[in-house]
Amino acid sequence: MTPVASVLTDANLKSALYILAFALFIYGLSGLTGPRTAVRGNRIAAVGMVIAVAATLLVDPINNIVLIVLGLLIGVAVGVPAARQVRMTAMPQMVALFNGVGGGAVALIAWAEFRETGGFATEPTYVAIFSIFSALVGSISFWGSNIAFAKLQALMSGSPKSLGALQLPVQVVIGAVALGAGVFMIAEPQDEIFMIALLVAAGIVGVMLVLPIGGADMPVVISLLNAFTGLAAAAAGVALDNQALIVAGMIVGASGTILTQQMAIAMNRTITSVVVGGFGGDSVAAGPGADGAEGGTVRSTSAADAAIQMSYARQVVVVPGYGMAVAQAQHAVREMAKVLEAKGVEVKYAIHPVAGRMPGHMNVLLAEADVPYEQLKEMDEINQEFGRTDVSLVIGANDVTNPDARNKADSPIYGMPILNVDESGSVIVLKRSMSSGYAGIENPLFYNDKTQMLFGDAKASVGEITAELGAL
Repeated sequence: MTPVASVLTDANLKSALYILAFALFIYGLSGLTGPRTAVRGNRIAAVGMVIAVAATLLVDPINNIVLIVLGLLIGVAVGVPAARQVRMTAMPQMVALFNGVGGGAVALIAWAEFRETGGFATEPTYVAIFSIFSALVGSISFWGSNIAFAKLQALMSGSPKSLGALQLPVQVVIGAVALGAGVFMIAEPQDEIFMIALLVAAGIVGVMLVLPIGGADMPVVISLLNAFTGLAAAAAGVALDNQALIVAGMIVGASGTILTQQMAIAMNRTITSVVVGGFGGDSVAAGPGADGAEGGTVRSTSAADAAIQMSYARQVVVVPGYGMAVAQAQHAVREMAKVLEAKGVEVKYAIHPVAGRMPGHMNVLLAEADVPYEQLKEMDEINQEFGRTDVSLVIGANDVTNPDARNKADSPIYGMPILNVDESGSVIVLKRSMSSGYAGIENPLFYNDKTQMLFGDAKASVGEITAELGAL
């Protein structure tokens, strides 16, 4: 063996490279705490992953290098263009899809390990346990993420679908089948049909887990499935004795779990209530100017009137929602804010934790438009500001501004913390129509005497307001 080959196959080199990769993972993750450092943090973590992959390929004996290189090339050819070309409005479904791919990969690794070891016949019991766990959770994550993707991409209805009273019992029975197959394989070597049965049953559980969940709970679902994938990857790392996979999987699993809990708290819901049956779905549009079920009347306004109100305000709070993402209006909003600031108006942005379709969706959009990070105010902080806010400009946000969450005990969103925009001196709502939000319920804010509706595409409406501001 040549000196170079000896160094490359040295186990100490592998450990050193893995430690370096772990450090870059953690340092990169710390950079994701703010928009200004997020891009750099993502790149640092990516370098860490390249080092971890290189360490694995250089040190471990590789029997199928051609297949590995082919897989890498296919992954790069598909992943890079998809990531570069995806619109910000489609980012949630891309996250769901990529997360599902990770879960599916882990499940396939467990299946390959089963076949390679003759049903774990030559492996310690802990290897079988962790492999079965990764196969089970990975399959749930893969199929659940694909259903989430289909709902977000409008390939299927976003409304909750379940078997009613039979939903939970059927899930329990199918889950028991998957667990039973796993127990049999752990106890002693079994035919491959048991592994296939486990993967199929777990996949059905994943589908049934996400189908009953409506759009309003989708941010929680995305982060929960992300945590599942991370835990499955960590379990696969234990089975394969791969430290890089363990650490990376645990980082993803832990961060996803914390984020899921934070999202649930932000909606005043438990994770169990989300999983057992979420709320929300498709909405039915009503025409502008219609009377609502609340007994009030919608008051329409114009871009000129909105501009006059904001130009004479001391403070304007912009409340972004999914409607801003759909219209790609973030850059137009930033230009409008610059004009207001030039007139001496203070502009702030109210960020609800579950606004949009994935955690941090609004932060990402506004950071893309170079909105100063200090102007982005979290819900608890900005709620103290609405009482002294002259104008709140709500752009496509619905459920997160719905006063029924405070006032109507039988509302499906009752108890969910919201942005208290109704405490502002005036509220201007930009919407295409009177359609309801993900929860599928009417918003009495739209019929409030303080509220005026500006109907139309959000980007065009903001552009018109900016033009009127410039003319004042």
